[in-house]
Amino acid sequence: MMKRKFTMLVAALFALASQIAPAPAADLRLIGSGASFPFPLYAAWFKDFSKKTAGATVDYQAKGSGAGIQDLINKTVDFAASDAAMSPEEIAKVQDGVVLLPMTAGEIVLAYNLPGKPQNLKLPRDVYPDIFLGKITRWNDPRLVAANPDLKLPDLPITVVRRSDSSGTTYVFTKHLSAISPAFKEQVGVGTNVQWPQSDKIVAAPKNDGVTATIKQTPGAIGYIEYGYAKLTKADTALLQNKAGKYVEAGAEGGAIALASARLPDNLIAWVEDPEAEGAYPIVSFTWLLAYLKQDPAKAEILRKLVAYGLTDGQKIADSMGYIPLPASVAEKVLTASAKIQ
Repeated sequence: MMKRKFTMLVAALFALASQIAPAPAADLRLIGSGASFPFPLYAAWFKDFSKKTAGATVDYQAKGSGAGIQDLINKTVDFAASDAAMSPEEIAKVQDGVVLLPMTAGEIVLAYNLPGKPQNLKLPRDVYPDIFLGKITRWNDPRLVAANPDLKLPDLPITVVRRSDSSGTTYVFTKHLSAISPAFKEQVGVGTNVQWPQSDKIVAAPKNDGVTATIKQTPGAIGYIEYGYAKLTKADTALLQNKAGKYVEAGAEGGAIALASARLPDNLIAWVEDPEAEGAYPIVSFTWLLAYLKQDPAKAEILRKLVAYGLTDGQKIADSMGYIPLPASVAEKVLTASAKIQ
């Protein structure tokens, strides 16, 4: 009898052990944060990559480029993303080293909200910097009316919507405005977080989606957002006058023409502040994925696979989501550089 009870006890313990035995290893989870500029595209990439890659899950939070860089420096993420690349001072703070990989490119558009939804608003290159300097304050300003004789522009105050957070989109936009307007360069300058003119008609909102929503909700508003957000929300966007004097709408064609003039150095950081080509859209930029040079080997392997996915399958959906597919020569350089992730 005692032997039978002992046998039953052993069997019960084995059954219990099988229930509490360690489960198979959970998916390796990569956590990233940073730029909201590429977020719609990255969200699609990371979801598809996680689905197709056994044992890997990629989570990304769009907090703004500045926050992403700080997270990378603080080692609270596995990777980050930024539209402002990184400064040499920031790079020096990353103890395990960092490689900057341009993964896609995009355009910054000026989205607006006007009664009657007038289309194809034209903004001369000496006008839109003055709007963001607070020098042009009404939609029926003579300079706007002269550029748009076919549109009935209302007698309505202009509300400028800008980013409230540390933003790579702001960096790219202010870099362009500083390149074409000496007054803007002197009074505001370039940065991820700049000192805008003081005015109750210049309002702030966080991230690209926050600026987009504020424009949509504010009659008379104009603000700078990534083209993908404008495309996603069907926001009205202006035609901008480029260096050649042509008015160009955002889109793959004008963006690709602008990007063609970029020359990537060894550190893969290049800017196109004011493209010269006749068909170029004037405000374009790469956006970078930031990865540690030294890290957990398993995570490094998944990150290299993630980069390869983004440069191949990922590029195929870039155009449809409002981004500029990388030229093959650029993608090849980035793939080679990703081998440094170890």
